[in-house]
Amino acid sequence: MIAELNPIRARLEASVNGDMQLVRGLIATMATEPNMTQERFAALSRNIFNERSNLRSIAAAPDLVVSLIYPLKGNEKALGLDYNKNEQQRAAALRVRDSGKLVLAGPLTLVQGGHGLIGRFPVYNDGNGAEKHFWGIVSAVIDVDKLYRTSGLQARHLKIDVAISGKDGLGEDGALFYGNGTVRNDDPVLMSVFLPGGSWQVGAVPKGGWLADPPNLWSMRLLLTLGGMIILVPMLITGRLMEERQANIHALQLNRHQLQELSHRLNIALDTSEIGIWELDITSNVLLWDERMKELYGFKGEGGQVYETWRNTLHPDDLQQAEAEFAQALVAEGQSYRSQFRLRLADGKVRHIRTIGSCYTDGEGRRKIVGVNWDVTSDVERNESLEDARRQAEAHSVELETARHRMEFNALHDPLTGLPNRRYLDQILATVPDPEEPRMPFAKIFHMDLDRFKEINDTLGHAAGDEILRHASRILRDNTGVDDFVARIGGDEFVIISRTKGTDTALARHIIEAMSVPILYNGQECRIGVSIGIAEQGSATEELTQVLVNADIALYEAKRRGRGRYEIFAHSLKTAVFKNKQTADEILRGLEQNEFIAYFQPQFCPVTLDIIGVEALARWDHPQKGILAPHAFLKTAEEINVLAEIDQRILEQALFQSRRWEASEINIPKVSVNLSYHRLHDENLIERLNQLSIPEGRVAFELLESISFDESDMTVLSNIEQIKNLGIDIEIDDFGTGYASIVSLLKLTPRRLKIDRQLVIPILTSPSQRQLVSSIIDIGTSLGIEVIAEGVETLEHAKILKDLGCHGLQGYAFARPMSPNELANFARERRWMAA
Repeated sequence: MIAELNPIRARLEASVNGDMQLVRGLIATMATEPNMTQERFAALSRNIFNERSNLRSIAAAPDLVVSLIYPLKGNEKALGLDYNKNEQQRAAALRVRDSGKLVLAGPLTLVQGGHGLIGRFPVYNDGNGAEKHFWGIVSAVIDVDKLYRTSGLQARHLKIDVAISGKDGLGEDGALFYGNGTVRNDDPVLMSVFLPGGSWQVGAVPKGGWLADPPNLWSMRLLLTLGGMIILVPMLITGRLMEERQANIHALQLNRHQLQELSHRLNIALDTSEIGIWELDITSNVLLWDERMKELYGFKGEGGQVYETWRNTLHPDDLQQAEAEFAQALVAEGQSYRSQFRLRLADGKVRHIRTIGSCYTDGEGRRKIVGVNWDVTSDVERNESLEDARRQAEAHSVELETARHRMEFNALHDPLTGLPNRRYLDQILATVPDPEEPRMPFAKIFHMDLDRFKEINDTLGHAAGDEILRHASRILRDNTGVDDFVARIGGDEFVIISRTKGTDTALARHIIEAMSVPILYNGQECRIGVSIGIAEQGSATEELTQVLVNADIALYEAKRRGRGRYEIFAHSLKTAVFKNKQTADEILRGLEQNEFIAYFQPQFCPVTLDIIGVEALARWDHPQKGILAPHAFLKTAEEINVLAEIDQRILEQALFQSRRWEASEINIPKVSVNLSYHRLHDENLIERLNQLSIPEGRVAFELLESISFDESDMTVLSNIEQIKNLGIDIEIDDFGTGYASIVSLLKLTPRRLKIDRQLVIPILTSPSQRQLVSSIIDIGTSLGIEVIAEGVETLEHAKILKDLGCHGLQGYAFARPMSPNELANFARERRWMAA
């Protein structure tokens, strides 16, 4: 009875445990990929199905609703199964969720037909916090009919009747699900099948029941009693001898039980690990294989194997190395034999095999080698897939690095002319010469401004202006040396830094003469000129920033004297500073008289065309000159350190108008206000902001284009972080013109960035400019940053930017900057919709 029942119990236990173990690897992968697709799920599941497993299907149910299944064919009815609503399977599913452990259910009737044993695994992922998040369950269906066959329950030669109870892994407390209930009432032999999350109880009785008592039972009992009395007398005499014999018998029994347990564990281990065992008699060349070895090598014959059986199955490319390693093992007795090779089976399939063995000499003096084989095909294929993934990741890393260099180049260069931009110039000006280097010639700075450029831009359009700028950049390159630094620092302004020996006037004359030559644009002759201011370092210690200021003073003088000429800086030109002082005095008076006011330019959603915010712009209501834009006073205000005061006035007006619009039921979601670099250095900035009671999410600070965040300024970085904590959004203005970089984005993590109009305007005619804008939008989106485009001058601009995925539009195509009352009427009447 036990001899027949124990192998059945072992095979049941090994099969179910082995099938469940196959699924655990899939569970680990799903925990890291909660959004796995059906294709990815099928590819992973396919790897764990093999001919030895009893798995019928695998299904994943996020939130307890089946949405992934393999194989899909034949199991379509299971898709959409909601365990919460299925009376038959709900209890087991909820038990998995509540216990957090594997729960075995069944056997039970399947939705897709047939009967199966279902192992349900809980799946967790990390979620957004430290605690694990319950994702759902993965159900592995074992074909119970196949399980019964492979375990030997349905073998024809079986001489026992078997009954199995413990449905849903409840052991002896569970219902009977296999066999006749009479077995349990006929004093059966009982064994437990230990399963993941539970157990079954297997009972067996001989077919036809237990034998009846023989008719001579009492005679036999009498004879046994007499025999016992005959034995008892010598036993009493030789008691001590019998005690020793009983001890020996007990030891033998204990050894037998231990041997049975060891054999049982070994059988489970071999069945679970799917390892094949082989032994070769080196003298006779006879090779012994167990059944698993035959399966691995695709050998179906019943006869014995020899060395050539193994050799003929080897892959031709691995034959020489495998034989060499085996031959080495034959002469190295006592040492380990290890090898890995491929098999080419009769059906053409290739299988990777790993083998371990060692030589020994048996009791009869015959040399043998014994070892184990196991299939590592899935490991090899997985490693190959990982290697392919690694190569792809490295290639992607190279692409990202190239893109980073390209973006850094774009951040330091003007996209229109390819020349260095203002940001690059600032880096050159800030460079401190190395005192150990050979003494360099004093630097000369040429500050240039194109004449009549605005007229061409206004009359012939921005495309003509762009062509003029490209033409001017070519002239500068052609007339400067390879060591000269040439930059476009904004609009039609250019700078040359030269250390070339020679006269300054010669270079200036050449540039002026070349610029004065007319050029044709669309058949129309265009004439421009250039005004140049020249300044030279007076000493090696004089900073280049001061030299640039001097060149700017000289340029102002050249333009004042009629343009198309050059001026060399002299101290007498500093009289221009007095003009700046006059402007500074007027600015201070304007602050006292509250002449600085806020104008507002709306920003629109590309999809709905609703107003998504407004930008507050500083204007100077000059008593004589009227409304002045920032370029008329911003530079001087910054020089006299009142830019922060102007920012504060504009912020207060913006908050007041925002509350006023809200009271009038005019929906303006947020107001953007410029924030200067000097104000970011103010240690009392956060205290002043707290006094304003700024509503969370309704105000954004635009960091002005003169701001650089590549320095480790703890006050600036601390203020920015506290500004965010106040519920105020951070926006990067003029992105792409040299005043903001990818490093700035990663450091600041702003809520929005605004693409400068110089990049937006050319997208109608320049595919490269359109691609650049698209790249900036993609970068912002990938970093979770909203992207707003400035300079949207036409509806065609708006359409292209919408298609590129831009989040907001701002420009003359919809509205110009306007006063608060004008904006209120504009928003209330939705005038932009007429366009």
